[in-house]
Amino acid sequence: MATTSVRSGGPPLISPLDDPTSPLSRAISKQPILLGVFLNLQDIHVSSHPTSNSWDFPYNLACVQEADRQGFELAFSRMQWLPKGGYDGSASLDAFIALGAMATATKDIHLISTLHVLYGPLHPLHLAKWGATLDHISQGRWGLNIVTGHRVIEHEMFGAPPGGRIEHDQRYARAGELLDVVYSLWAEDENLSYDAEKAGKGNTWKLNDAWVTPKPLHGRPVVVNATGSPAGIEFASSYSDIIFITSPGGAHIDSALETLPDHIKTIKEIARQKGKNIMTLINPIVVSRDTSEEADAYAQAIWEGKPRQEGSKIFGANKHYDSDAHAWKGRQDKSHKQGLNIGGNIEIIGSPEQVVDQIEALHKIGIDGIQLCFYDFLPDLEHFGRTILPLLKERGLRV
Repeated sequence: MATTSVRSGGPPLISPLDDPTSPLSRAISKQPILLGVFLNLQDIHVSSHPTSNSWDFPYNLACVQEADRQGFELAFSRMQWLPKGGYDGSASLDAFIALGAMATATKDIHLISTLHVLYGPLHPLHLAKWGATLDHISQGRWGLNIVTGHRVIEHEMFGAPPGGRIEHDQRYARAGELLDVVYSLWAEDENLSYDAEKAGKGNTWKLNDAWVTPKPLHGRPVVVNATGSPAGIEFASSYSDIIFITSPGGAHIDSALETLPDHIKTIKEIARQKGKNIMTLINPIVVSRDTSEEADAYAQAIWEGKPRQEGSKIFGANKHYDSDAHAWKGRQDKSHKQGLNIGGNIEIIGSPEQVVDQIEALHKIGIDGIQLCFYDFLPDLEHFGRTILPLLKERGLRV
């Protein structure tokens, strides 16, 4: 028996955050603020200041295992599709595969795979099967970070005509159509037949007696979306559990603390009207040393080593690299402090005590979790665990 019922407008399944037996729900129930690690799977050189960083799998797995040891809840990475010369590095790993591959080498941390869901002939049946498989391999510790693609060059790499990027709001509509089918495949106890074109949708795939097994362990995997636009927030509040937000003001912590409260309130109110609780994550770079003077000197050394490129190699200088993403517009707002632009969406710089002060301030304005990145990743992450994490526990921000 087949069904043509594709449930639209949001998840037909219980969120893993609402299932008290899911690993993430259990972690959230005991932690005042979530900790995540934001990996760099690309050979990007922010500065000439020395680092141990590597794009390769062993290095990034070591970072995730260290974060797992410290009790972090989340790990994920950005993912971009750029032609040769798009960055000054030479290699990058696919974030979807790399994070999924870490499942059997970690214990508790949740591994969030980033995927551009609108590039190429991605079929919802593939995604539903991959997701269910990774969910079982990880025992409920795998999740999906949905990316719709905001750069012209990426759409062109996948065969779109020059300038043929899908319009901003339409991308979210198509991503919603995809997830309607994926969620239905995870939920249905009968075969699913569906024709997107006949249903008047923007996508073109068809399913005839489609079936996915095994079903996810806790309704469905956790779903994350990074956004800041009205269309993106509408999408995320319908389909996602966690929204990865940015500072509407700028990278300086003062700008973030000034402009984030209204932004967070808007997001959570939209979700509340849909009967959902949305968690908010933000991505700071933490630059810390034992004293504030040492931390400032470290940050300054990173800034001084930043390449001063000119012409088309500057990321975004070529029109094909144009982005219509709303989330990062705060970086162009000169009415707010912008920081040093050395990584992350916002910058947390200081001694361990000052870092904890800033994390606590973010938590007080409504941030549910911080997805951390570092300049010298593994040594700085170890410094975080040795000097900052104990202070977070003393403040009652971590158990």
